Amino acid sequence: MFKKQYESHETVSIIFEGKNLDVEIGQTVASALLVGGDMVFRSSVVSGQPRAPYCMMGVCFECLIEIDGIPNQLACMIPVREAMKIKRQQKNKE
Repeated sequence: MFKKQYESHETVSIIFEGKNLDVEIGQTVASALLVGGDMVFRSSVVSGQPRAPYCMMGVCFECLIEIDGIPNQLACMIPVREAMKIKRQQKNKE
Protein backbone atom coordinates (compact mmCIF):
# COMPACT_ATOMS: atom_id res chain seq x y z
CA MET A 1 0.00 0.00 0.00
CA PHE A 2 2.78 2.45 0.89
CA LYS A 3 5.86 2.79 -1.27
CA LYS A 4 9.16 4.52 -0.55
CA GLN A 5 9.98 7.54 -2.69
CA TYR A 6 13.74 7.07 -2.28
CA GLU A 7 16.25 4.57 -0.89
CA SER A 8 18.55 5.53 1.96
CA HIS A 9 21.28 3.26 3.22
CA GLU A 10 21.53 4.96 6.61
CA THR A 11 19.29 3.51 9.29
CA VAL A 12 18.45 3.91 12.95
CA SER A 13 16.98 1.32 15.28
CA ILE A 14 13.64 2.08 16.93
CA ILE A 15 11.50 -0.05 19.24
CA PHE A 16 7.80 -0.34 18.39
CA GLU A 17 5.63 -2.32 20.80
CA GLY A 18 8.75 -4.10 22.09
CA LYS A 19 9.97 -5.07 18.60
CA ASN A 20 13.26 -3.69 17.22
CA LEU A 21 12.95 -2.13 13.76
CA ASP A 22 15.69 -0.75 11.53
CA VAL A 23 14.25 2.23 9.66
CA GLU A 24 15.69 4.77 7.27
CA ILE A 25 16.97 8.08 8.58
CA GLY A 26 14.84 11.01 7.40
CA GLN A 27 11.47 9.32 7.77
CA THR A 28 8.82 10.38 10.23
CA VAL A 29 7.68 7.88 12.82
CA ALA A 30 4.36 7.49 10.97
CA SER A 31 5.95 6.83 7.58
CA ALA A 32 8.48 4.37 9.05
CA LEU A 33 5.73 2.37 10.74
CA LEU A 34 3.41 2.46 7.72
CA VAL A 35 6.15 1.28 5.35
CA GLY A 36 6.83 -1.53 7.82
CA GLY A 37 3.18 -2.62 7.63
CA ASP A 38 1.95 -1.32 10.99
CA MET A 39 -1.41 0.30 10.29
CA VAL A 40 -2.92 0.77 13.77
CA PHE A 41 -1.42 3.57 15.87
CA ARG A 42 -4.05 4.13 18.55
CA SER A 43 -7.58 3.39 19.59
CA SER A 44 -10.37 5.96 19.60
CA VAL A 45 -11.01 7.44 23.03
CA VAL A 46 -14.74 7.35 22.32
CA SER A 47 -15.38 3.96 20.70
CA GLY A 48 -12.08 2.10 21.13
CA GLN A 49 -11.93 1.53 17.35
CA PRO A 50 -8.45 1.31 15.75
CA ARG A 51 -7.12 4.52 14.21
CA ALA A 52 -4.29 5.20 11.75
CA PRO A 53 -2.63 8.25 10.17
CA TYR A 54 -4.87 10.10 7.76
CA CYS A 55 -3.57 13.51 6.69
CA MET A 56 0.19 13.03 7.33
CA MET A 57 0.58 16.77 7.99
CA GLY A 58 -0.34 17.17 11.66
CA VAL A 59 -3.94 18.33 11.25
CA CYS A 60 -6.19 15.32 11.91
CA PHE A 61 -4.55 13.90 15.10
CA GLU A 62 -5.27 10.31 14.00
CA CYS A 63 -1.57 9.38 14.32
CA LEU A 64 -1.25 10.16 18.04
CA ILE A 65 1.20 7.72 19.59
CA GLU A 66 3.34 7.37 22.72
CA ILE A 67 7.02 8.09 22.14
CA ASP A 68 9.58 7.58 24.91
CA GLY A 69 6.81 7.50 27.52
CA ILE A 70 5.19 10.76 26.37
CA PRO A 71 1.63 10.30 25.06
CA ASN A 72 -0.18 12.29 22.34
CA GLN A 73 2.78 12.71 20.00
CA LEU A 74 2.04 13.39 16.33
CA ALA A 75 3.82 10.50 14.61
CA CYS A 76 3.53 12.19 11.21
CA MET A 77 5.55 15.21 12.37
CA ILE A 78 8.37 13.59 14.38
CA PRO A 79 11.46 12.24 12.63
CA VAL A 80 12.82 8.87 13.74
CA ARG A 81 15.91 8.83 15.94
CA GLU A 82 18.04 6.09 17.42
CA ALA A 83 16.50 4.02 20.24
CA MET A 84 13.04 5.64 20.22
CA LYS A 85 10.56 3.60 22.25
CA ILE A 86 7.16 3.79 20.56
CA LYS A 87 3.83 2.37 21.73
CA ARG A 88 0.28 2.47 20.45
CA GLN A 89 -2.11 4.63 22.47
CA GLN A 90 -4.95 2.54 23.74
CA LYS A 91 -8.31 3.71 25.08
CA ASN A 92 -8.11 3.89 28.88
CA LYS A 93 -10.07 1.11 30.52
CA GLU A 94 -12.50 2.53 33.07
